Amino acid sequence: MNRVLLLISICVATGILNSCSSKEQERHDVEKFSVTTPLLTDTSFTKEYVAEIQSVQNVEIRAKVKGFVEKINVDEGQSVKAGQLLFTIRPVEYQAELSKARAEVKKAELEKQNAKILADKNIVSQTEYALASAKLDQAKAEEAVANLYVSYTQIRAPFAGIIDRIPFKVGSLIDEGTLLTSLSNNREVYAYFNVSESEYLDFKDRQNSSGNEVTLLLANGLPHKYKGSIQTIEGQFDKNTGSIPFRAKFPNPDLLLKHGETGRVQRTVALSNALIIPQAATFEIQDKVYVYVVDKNNVVSARNISVKQRLPNIYVIDDGLSANDKILLEGIQSVKDDQKIQAVYIPVRQVLLQMPTKP
Repeated sequence: MNRVLLLISICVATGILNSCSSKEQERHDVEKFSVTTPLLTDTSFTKEYVAEIQSVQNVEIRAKVKGFVEKINVDEGQSVKAGQLLFTIRPVEYQAELSKARAEVKKAELEKQNAKILADKNIVSQTEYALASAKLDQAKAEEAVANLYVSYTQIRAPFAGIIDRIPFKVGSLIDEGTLLTSLSNNREVYAYFNVSESEYLDFKDRQNSSGNEVTLLLANGLPHKYKGSIQTIEGQFDKNTGSIPFRAKFPNPDLLLKHGETGRVQRTVALSNALIIPQAATFEIQDKVYVYVVDKNNVVSARNISVKQRLPNIYVIDDGLSANDKILLEGIQSVKDDQKIQAVYIPVRQVLLQMPTKP
């Protein structure tokens, strides 16, 4: 009897030991992984746009009369002042027309004087005097036109600026309307860049808080040393691209920027109550972004998330997560759905400070 009880006791003890050993083994089989939670915070990011640079004033200088180029008083790339003489078209023919018109004016004045004397003596009617007056007015008008054409032979700068290419040389025969050069005022420049409809709406919504200041990156990657500001938005969207042009204005006292140059406008965009997570906590499958969410029982499951903005170290989440969710930080490539883990919580701010940029 005692022997039977001893055997039973041994069996029970062995079962308990096996059970404890099994539970201990199971506990050791559950791996430890770091987890964190999304961070709800105000942040900002820098958005870049391809920009086309234009002078605040850029005009074509064209001939107003036909003739031979007699003088070119400037050179390509030269700075000129407002009113400075640029080109002279040979004025001989137009001066002759002016002299003829002046002679006609003198003749008409004499005819008017004679008609007045005769009309006062009732030798001719007042109608004859009126016709003589009209003839004088016509002659003066023709003189004014001839004088205007003479002035057109001297082409002057309408404003201070830089002379562009000069395609014609002295002696060239040009027609009325021929392009002689272009003149650019580059003391200030405009930068035009296209903004999407959603960004436009965000800009209008946050305009007072985020401001209009922008930076211009040049083609060599260096920033223009003068900050600019967004001044205006065009009146309609491009139906093909769904974007609308913005215009920023930049000081250019050093005349570094030229009309037709390109660059990139950088604008700081503020985000209020943004939900952010480390990029390293995500993985992609067929262009979709996923995270592993850890539930209250420390079981992981993959969840598709929508990314609003991709920043250097973080993603700004648009949909799919809340600030209370726990997400896996490491072991993303080794865990599986419905796997139980030992969660080691790390504050997300600590993670962001230590997290390298995800390629």
